[in-house]
Amino acid sequence: MSIVKINVLSVPAEQREVLEQRFAARAGAVESSDGFEWFELLRPVEGTDRYLVYTRWESEEAFQKWMSGPMQAAHRGGGGESTGERPRPAASDSTLWSFEVVQQAAPRS
Repeated sequence: MSIVKINVLSVPAEQREVLEQRFAARAGAVESSDGFEWFELLRPVEGTDRYLVYTRWESEEAFQKWMSGPMQAAHRGGGGESTGERPRPAASDSTLWSFEVVQQAAPRS
């Protein structure tokens, strides 16, 4: 079955809009990757102040291939300002959680 990677982001209140705009601007950055299945950016409503970046992959290998290729390039040099400087990170902290999907369900038709 699939694997899920959840990046848990601590985002100061003044950086929330910046974070959401950056994710909106990424338009298709992961969707065409081999083995990619799903993406969601989850905004905190209650119970936490952390954003969750949810991605689902067909295998750990597919995720690792993406991590060592397009994602790494995007985070290390892509999206810089016109002055050539990289923008300041919107998140102040990040933790990656990993899960295997052992059960799943979809709505019945």
